[in-house]
Amino acid sequence: MGYLFLLLAAFLWGLIGPVSRLAFQEGLSPLLVAFFRAGIAWAFFALHAALLRQVRVAPRDLPVLLLFGLVGVSLFYGSYQLAVGYGGAALASVLLYTAPAWVALLSSLVLKEPLDRVGALAVVLTLLGVGLMGLGGGSEVRAGPLALFFGLLSGFTYALYYIFGKLYLPRYATPTLFLYALPVGALGLLPFVDFVPLSPKALLALLFLGGFSTYGAYLAYYAGLKRLPATRASVVATLEPVVANFFAFLLFREVLSPLGYLGALLVLLAVLLSVRR
Repeated sequence: MGYLFLLLAAFLWGLIGPVSRLAFQEGLSPLLVAFFRAGIAWAFFALHAALLRQVRVAPRDLPVLLLFGLVGVSLFYGSYQLAVGYGGAALASVLLYTAPAWVALLSSLVLKEPLDRVGALAVVLTLLGVGLMGLGGGSEVRAGPLALFFGLLSGFTYALYYIFGKLYLPRYATPTLFLYALPVGALGLLPFVDFVPLSPKALLALLFLGGFSTYGAYLAYYAGLKRLPATRASVVATLEPVVANFFAFLLFREVLSPLGYLGALLVLLAVLLSVRR
């Protein structure tokens, strides 16, 4: 059951890019999609936290929770949607998985964890992989400067979840953290969005992103973590870019070049090295 929950989480996360592209085709901007994703997911997490009766946090932790909302939601959700918009779902999903390399660097700087040779090798492989993807491009894949920038930014902000979780998850349940972080994240995106009428197809895409690919995926992931060690969970989660690439090809015929796939392989190898470390 642990593996099934984790596979479900990876599958739902992997669909974020392809489903977002469906919303873009209905006239929604990337940041508007990110705004609705945060808002819809917040409704689910708020109800969950209320049912658990876990809605209170210590006043001293509130500023950090609000800051996490701006960085871990506004910046992360927004940059990932922009990466999908500029470069496509396949490229964005692999660039997101530069996160373990950022985690290795941030752990060394913030948590004072030593960066050993395996961690350093993972960072080098990640940088090399990103470089190859940028040079390679592909069919329906636009590996331009903005796609690479926002993809790497999404990986960096995704890595902050590890640092934040290490410091605050022992204190609070996940729904409690997102009860405060998500509305702040949505408000942080609000000045940059232009609202448009939502077609039925766009509304379904947004409900799927907020309800299934965000709230549901977290529930499945943490249900899997209860049954399996964290290292195995991390390995299974690397199926996310595989799912994203498969559906990006199926729906939009996105295909990385051979050089791009070599770069993606190096990034995933770096992820596995980081997990082993």
